[in-house]
Amino acid sequence: MRLLLGLMWLLHWLPLPALGRFGEMVGSVLFMVMGDRRRIALTNLRLCLPELDENARLRLARRHFQDYARSVLERGVLWWGSEARLRRLIRVEPGLPLDDIAAGPVILLCPHFVCLDVAGVAVALDVSGCSMYTQQRDPVFDAALRRGRNRFHPAELFSREDGIKPILRAMKRRIPYFMLPDMDFGERDALFVPFFDMPAATLTAPARIAAATGAKVIPVVATYLPGYRGWRVRFYPAWEDYPGDDLAAATRRMNAFIEDRVREAPEEYFWAHKRFKTRPPGAAGVYDAPSPLPVAAGEPADGQQQP
Repeated sequence: MRLLLGLMWLLHWLPLPALGRFGEMVGSVLFMVMGDRRRIALTNLRLCLPELDENARLRLARRHFQDYARSVLERGVLWWGSEARLRRLIRVEPGLPLDDIAAGPVILLCPHFVCLDVAGVAVALDVSGCSMYTQQRDPVFDAALRRGRNRFHPAELFSREDGIKPILRAMKRRIPYFMLPDMDFGERDALFVPFFDMPAATLTAPARIAAATGAKVIPVVATYLPGYRGWRVRFYPAWEDYPGDDLAAATRRMNAFIEDRVREAPEEYFWAHKRFKTRPPGAAGVYDAPSPLPVAAGEPADGQQQP
């Protein structure tokens, strides 16, 4: 891990176009050798984007691996790049919602796009935030990750074992809660609501916390700028009349918003996560079949096994 971190530190000095292209090369290799993750991504794409044929899904999955590997290597720029370089490379649209943050509790709702760490940096350049944090298995990487996320305005990071009370106390102090709402953490504190027409165990915490605190929910999505020119971090208007009286409807509203953003940049969404790992009672698992073998763009997919 120390060698990997040393490589990331060396690579962060490269111009972003060179670093980005190198990351894409690494991603192409990973797409070929990481069969389990490739199978998960292809299964998710089959379930969520059934309008695509098999070759189109393979191309999209390969592109996702390229973008994900690129984001990992570019994390070195986030961890060690100068503030001036980061402000030059991160385009914030229309701007950090400082007035909303100063006025009261705020939830910054950040779906799992590969550049989500850029959104965190865009916030940390100007204000402190708080978030749930999962300790990394490797202590060296865990320490590097924590240092990288605390370079500017330090973040308050809480483990899931701490529960929600520390988050609520931080929000009362006008510290925005940077929340990642779209991973499968099981049935606890979740409802099965549609995500691309598939029942998905979805956290109800955004709606419940907003109801309990009166917090504004402001979505934020980070994506790549074209031409390796950096990243776009877009803050959307605060949701009106959220969460309302219907918890399931509020949770579905969140998933629908994420679906719309995924369709805008499908290759950048985190397809390699088992989003449908938790199934409704009696429903069969979806990640058990073998992975289709990659084929070149334009080649027929006949004979491939459907995941």
